[in-house]
Amino acid sequence: MQKVVERINHWIKTLPEVYNTMSEEEVSSRPLPNKWSKKEIVGHLCDSAILNMERFIKIQYEESVYIVESYDQDQWVAVQNYQDTKLGEIVNLFQTLNNQILNIVQHIPNDKLSNLCDIGNNQHRTLEWLIQDYLEHMEHHIYNQILIQNKNE
Repeated sequence: MQKVVERINHWIKTLPEVYNTMSEEEVSSRPLPNKWSKKEIVGHLCDSAILNMERFIKIQYEESVYIVESYDQDQWVAVQNYQDTKLGEIVNLFQTLNNQILNIVQHIPNDKLSNLCDIGNNQHRTLEWLIQDYLEHMEHHIYNQILIQNKNE
């Protein structure tokens, strides 16, 4: 878990610096009409943090296997209107939510890391796996959609 904590900490510190190097046009432009802007991507990462925070808490105390419910990520991004929200507000939300995730993760007793969740299709994974997957999801979006040059994909 220490490596996960270090990586999330890295992005809490680094992501604002990355966005500070970009113009308003670069963070607001959508590569295609049905693709998110870089502002919306960091908003999506906030939504992911919100949902996973609840999961990381509940998996620790639920007596049966915790069921990870899916959500309509496009609707969440649209309804929260990240495209028209000031970038600084979204980045601050990202930092705050991920600081709380770090607080949760750093205080999970080792024996709780093996608690199971159902990620769909009756596939069971551990809490530890889910936390690592959270980081991988975050880094996927950062590396493949935020740090890349503006390209039409």
